[in-house]
Amino acid sequence: MIKSHGPAFRKQAMELAQCPACRGKAVIKGVFHDLACVQCNASGWVAGATGEALPVDELVTQLSLRLQAAQRQINELKEPRVSGPEAIYQDNNRRGAGGSNRTLD
Repeated sequence: MIKSHGPAFRKQAMELAQCPACRGKAVIKGVFHDLACVQCNASGWVAGATGEALPVDELVTQLSLRLQAAQRQINELKEPRVSGPEAIYQDNNRRGAGGSNRTLD
């Protein structure tokens, strides 16, 4: 069944691009000090398809989705997956005393 009205069940990540005015830095150089970039709401990110600034509530959600994806990727890289004979050696085979690992070395 396709949803025809109302908010979506899940929030979808949208394509973001660096702001062309501030080049993703969220500030632009003023004469004496840095000024918040008004083209991207001082975030450094704009909608990838249109190049328009996102509303603050949508921007927070999209940045949170990106951060969560980056955290998942970091956690996957921290836990290296072993394969082949090493995977069998590292896995607990429960053949030792009390169900402990026995490798027969």
